Amino acid sequence: MDTPSPSLSPTPRTRLRRHADRAQQDRAALLDVLDHGLICHLGVIIDGAPLVLPTVFAVDPDGPDRDGTLYLHGSVASRSLAEGQSGDICVTVTHVDGLVLARSGFHHSMNYRSAVILGRGRLVEDADELAHALDLVVDHVIPGRAPTLRDHTRKELAATTVVALPLHEASVKQRVGGPVDDDEDIEAGGWAGVLPLSVVAGRVISAPDAEGLAVPADVAARADALGSPPI
Repeated sequence: MDTPSPSLSPTPRTRLRRHADRAQQDRAALLDVLDHGLICHLGVIIDGAPLVLPTVFAVDPDGPDRDGTLYLHGSVASRSLAEGQSGDICVTVTHVDGLVLARSGFHHSMNYRSAVILGRGRLVEDADELAHALDLVVDHVIPGRAPTLRDHTRKELAATTVVALPLHEASVKQRVGGPVDDDEDIEAGGWAGVLPLSVVAGRVISAPDAEGLAVPADVAARADALGSPPI
């Protein structure tokens, strides 16, 4: 397996044309966007029409596909994942980091980080890779949780589809900073600024049949990292 390239090499399909100055060329920027995203949006063509669905996922930067692997997880009955094995698909992840509030409606914007990955999916059939991918999906949500759980059963594995997508054909775009107002609007006065946004967790809620049990360390650590009130 080749070592992933440290930089993104956009193909004609992923080369940014509008606001190309916002393109991020470092592959670490792609992994950062994916690492902090809880869901992705999977775009496929089904029966000749586009369909975009929220989907759970995980990433293995050293996976078996070119420049690493993104794993998409779902039911064996999922048509979107079935189509992902027969044609090109598009996966996006977006973070909104702030609302950019200008002095005119035209210059209102958002600060964001977004990633787009294009390619043809591969059905994961190897049992070891399948189990590895499912563990990565769990750990993507709560790092370190998979080792604390029982093994997947044969019935669960048979009911699950995992599609792998190479991380090679990808682009990352980011906007930072304040509003860019016209000079005459600035001179006219009036307020402008940025309203930062972030994901913050609430207090951990134990299941009714787990009340009285200590919250596991992996869950507590994730809650703390997301700003949850102390347990």
